Amino acid sequence: MMKKNKMLAALTACFLFCGNLTAQQTGFDFSGQRRESQKVLTVPGQKLDHKGIIINPTPQELKIGNGDKLDISKGLALNAKNGDFSVNMDFVNLNKKGAKLNINFGADKAAKLGVKAVSGAYSLSISNKGITITGYDERGAFYGIQTLRQIIESPASANFQLPYLEIKDHPDLPHRGVIEGFYGNPWSHETRLSLIEFYGRFKMNIYFYGPKDDPYHSSPHWRLPYPEKEAMNIKELIMACNRNRVDFVWAIHPGKDIKWNEEDYQNLKNKLEGMYDLGVRSFAIFFDDITGEGVNPVKQTELTNRVNEEFVKVKGDVTPLVICPTDYSKAWAKPGPDGALSIYGKTLDPSVQIFWTGDVVCSDLTKETMDWINSRIKRPAFYWWNYPVTDYIKNTIVLQGPVYGLNTSLTADDLCGFGSNPMENGEASKLALYGVSDYSWNIAAYNPIDNWERGIAMLVPGAAEAYRTFAIHSCDTETGYRRAESWETETFRIDNYTQEQFKALLSEFEKIEKVPAQMEAGCTNKALLNELRPWLTEFGKLGTRGRKTFDAIKYHEAGDQAGFWNTYVENSMSKDDKKAYDTHKSGTLKLQPFYVKAMDDMLYKFFTALTGKLPESYKAVGTYANVSSVSSKLMFDNDDSTFYTTGKAQRTGHWVGVDVGYLKEISEVHIIQGRRSEDVDYFDHTILEYSETGKDWAPLTDSIKNQYVINWTGEPIKARYVRLRKLQSAKTNWMAVRRFDINPVRREKLGFNLEANDESLQAFDYNPITSFMNSGIMSFGVAPNVAGYTLLLKLPTSSQATTAVPVKFRQFDAKGKLLSEVAIDSHFFKAQLVAGASRIEIEGKVEIFEILPQGI
Repeated sequence: MMKKNKMLAALTACFLFCGNLTAQQTGFDFSGQRRESQKVLTVPGQKLDHKGIIINPTPQELKIGNGDKLDISKGLALNAKNGDFSVNMDFVNLNKKGAKLNINFGADKAAKLGVKAVSGAYSLSISNKGITITGYDERGAFYGIQTLRQIIESPASANFQLPYLEIKDHPDLPHRGVIEGFYGNPWSHETRLSLIEFYGRFKMNIYFYGPKDDPYHSSPHWRLPYPEKEAMNIKELIMACNRNRVDFVWAIHPGKDIKWNEEDYQNLKNKLEGMYDLGVRSFAIFFDDITGEGVNPVKQTELTNRVNEEFVKVKGDVTPLVICPTDYSKAWAKPGPDGALSIYGKTLDPSVQIFWTGDVVCSDLTKETMDWINSRIKRPAFYWWNYPVTDYIKNTIVLQGPVYGLNTSLTADDLCGFGSNPMENGEASKLALYGVSDYSWNIAAYNPIDNWERGIAMLVPGAAEAYRTFAIHSCDTETGYRRAESWETETFRIDNYTQEQFKALLSEFEKIEKVPAQMEAGCTNKALLNELRPWLTEFGKLGTRGRKTFDAIKYHEAGDQAGFWNTYVENSMSKDDKKAYDTHKSGTLKLQPFYVKAMDDMLYKFFTALTGKLPESYKAVGTYANVSSVSSKLMFDNDDSTFYTTGKAQRTGHWVGVDVGYLKEISEVHIIQGRRSEDVDYFDHTILEYSETGKDWAPLTDSIKNQYVINWTGEPIKARYVRLRKLQSAKTNWMAVRRFDINPVRREKLGFNLEANDESLQAFDYNPITSFMNSGIMSFGVAPNVAGYTLLLKLPTSSQATTAVPVKFRQFDAKGKLLSEVAIDSHFFKAQLVAGASRIEIEGKVEIFEILPQGI
């Protein structure tokens, strides 16, 4: 689910935003999904003492007895007066000689016990007479059984001794469940079956089947019947939903290429008929994320009303339709009486339910947003919550944090249903869905922290502490819909900390290192473990990096330059390390930033002490909140394939720039915008400016239009800040920068001859963060007044080395005579020049960060 933008329909953009997702090859601009707030809110709630009775969702009324227990060690004698519930009792031994279990349902019977007259309501009592479950309807009786299951599994029921209690329970919302509506790899059949069982167990009653990359749900094949294998899978899903009292809603997404004519209406109706024949009895029509003639709200409502009259009502056993409008978010919905939503309210049959995502695509559920939408559509909307979905951040983060940001004063008068759009990692989505089930059942009682703690223990009982450690550090999206993360962990800058802070943070990193092995040993849900394993691997590496950072701090504080550099370079992330981490991130809010900033801070001070000069490593500045994050460093890594992105829609006056750290002469600026060429995330109308103070700015260029690469050279100006500022334009995409170079190193400015490729210039840029890999012979001339060199290197480990020959440092005179040859045996290498040396050679496979001349 993304924002529409008719003006930007470049096919290439679809790949750039969210990766290789086939359903996105439509020309639709998906940037709107990323127009979210960067504010990170605190998680409300607290962990509670449940007296050993763990029930999810939280019952509306629970009264615990005086300590008496019912012995069910011999099993339960089931007496179901109507309905066959024996198939739902696999969690307990059914024995005619066991304690009595009476199950019944019906409006009259439930009313006598004070059960609320809504579908799914029930009462449950445990006493010396046995167990009695009475449902308002058959579904309510099923839910009572699920509550009994959890009571039996609770610590208070050890040894099959159940505490006396009484429960009267009912759902706050009529529809509670899941929308498989994300972009990316649809869930496997096995994952869907596992999740359907999960829905039933925790009283969620609706599942929308609408994966964007199912071609028979959407384009190009929505008009065609499913192939036999896929059709049989859907039949099996429907049967699983029936067993778990879940409404299977099959959604069709025809708007990308629909023609508003009789032929396509019949195509749509025929497809629905075919799905009905497979057993589907609930349907939805999605008009989200489309452009072209399909966005016409009048045609959408006309089609939906006709389907309602000629299909839904004729069948008689089909539930009311649900529709997702094109304007599903307040961010771009036209508010007036001629807007699409108002047209829905005036013309759409009142029985049809309407999806709504809130103020933006990924947003909190508030009373204000529901009042806004309901006043236009003339009915309570069905809230589509885009959490824990991660398609808009290319599924690089697996969200394991608490479910929060949901108003706890809402009722069924405000929304008719609540559906979560999860991740493509279905098993890993269960922790969030555990919270969704709790919130949507008993809104006023919802406690995010307590629910999260219970969910962790339920999902991975054999390694709950390890899972909790991973989960608490795997919550933040880094950009977009920000979430609280690592709230129990305190980080610091290296020049301001206490010994208590030092020990606590070091201990946390040491704990993180152990999590992957603990999860492998204790997590019995192998499907969950398989999904999490790539993240767990990188999480363990993050723990190792963090722990080793504390070794570097000790060397740094002792003034041991060689010891610090050796530790620093061995703890630095290689390009492969960064790629692996960027694909499976965790700890993005505190842990990884601590590692990066601590390493940078130490390196900055180390380099200044070593050379007497400030390093040419710059800081990003700008109007975007995330410009201070570690991701902004990607503008300065000399790698055109990486980029900083703003995480927020661009507006006129926004800017991104560089603080070079001090007032200096600048004669060249080189910028590459966008994630790659022809990307939509760039300032299409901009100007390059400079400033000495960061307050008063002067132009370096005239206005620049539609230009990804920006080069400025000229007479040197004195400045500390350089920025690229957006001028007036209609573009509202994010903005991305691949390079922002100030005075890039050029051969002609070195003052000596360099015989090596252009990447070797990074060895002379006075920026110890950048490096290049030397694999042959690098040769350079000795500049005047140089007495020796300090080399900041990273030698290959024994496992990496491809030859036994060590890296060599050679000195030659002007005639090419070899004067000296030594082996480089340390990452921190110093060499004095011998008399007459005029040329240096470095031979061997070695990563070179800096070659620093030492004066006479």
